[in-house]
Amino acid sequence: MTGVRAVVCHAYGPPESVRLEELPAPDLAAGQARVRVSAAAVNFPDVLVLANEYQVKVPTPFVPGSEYAGVVTEVAADVTTVTVGDRVTGTGIVGAFAEQVTVAATGLTAIPTGVDFRDAAAFGVAHRTAYHTLRSVARLEAGQRLLVLGAGGGVGLAAVQLGVALGAEVIAVASSDDKLAVAGQHGAKTLVNYRSGELRTLLKQALPDGAHAVVDPVGGDLSEPALRALRRGGRFVTVGFASGTIPRIPLNLVLVKGIAVLGFQFQDLDRDEFRRNEAELRELLATGAVRPHIGAVYPLAETAAALREVADGRAIGKVLIDLAG
Repeated sequence: MTGVRAVVCHAYGPPESVRLEELPAPDLAAGQARVRVSAAAVNFPDVLVLANEYQVKVPTPFVPGSEYAGVVTEVAADVTTVTVGDRVTGTGIVGAFAEQVTVAATGLTAIPTGVDFRDAAAFGVAHRTAYHTLRSVARLEAGQRLLVLGAGGGVGLAAVQLGVALGAEVIAVASSDDKLAVAGQHGAKTLVNYRSGELRTLLKQALPDGAHAVVDPVGGDLSEPALRALRRGGRFVTVGFASGTIPRIPLNLVLVKGIAVLGFQFQDLDRDEFRRNEAELRELLATGAVRPHIGAVYPLAETAAALREVADGRAIGKVLIDLAG
């Protein structure tokens, strides 16, 4: 089998440290399927993995990329869950920024009929994170007020979309009017540019009665004003620190307001709730009720530029790598 093009990290560093190479086609082991990748999505953790700053350390050299969609082209003799020709998505810590991947067949998910590869690739990590956060951690209910930080990014914009789908009133906070305009297009009722004034004051004006829940994928200086914007008994859920700074939360606010400060991790989810959430999310994608916002698409040769856009916080929605061409 001929070689495949892939982006490779040989030494930890910034997005520009990756380079495009031709590698031998990956071997197919028992229990695995080979997938021809059509589209891969760029996520902020990909940047952290490259810099060796992620919670899971990956030895070099490696092919970065954690999310992809494509077609099964080969399966091992013992595989029964997928067949050649199936359209599938998959996720992992690394490996997606390549023309082919070989992965455990049980980790692949069928793409619903009518959903294209780009939407399928862009929907997985961010929307799953946001939906499980809203349903099983924030316990968001219809009619409640949801404050979303980083509302222009992958997880933030997904939380806006899914919060609206769950019937919440969404207040979007982002760093630019362009990002907020997209959040508004996806149903956010109130738009707050935190660079237009003091965020604590802006949120008091936007939420005089307080929010029921906050989703925070950003951290840094935004977290405390958002925490203060919660109503009594509200829920603050942290899902990451895209700002690069872990905030210090004044616990007196938690005590006085009876706030619940929560963290999201997939492994902590109740198994039955996880299955329910996954089924509901798949239905939203299959019916077109929610579609990911794809802000930029790059060819494989420009993966470093795609990673840089995400690293710098310039991305709106999801950034994709197109491998179909």
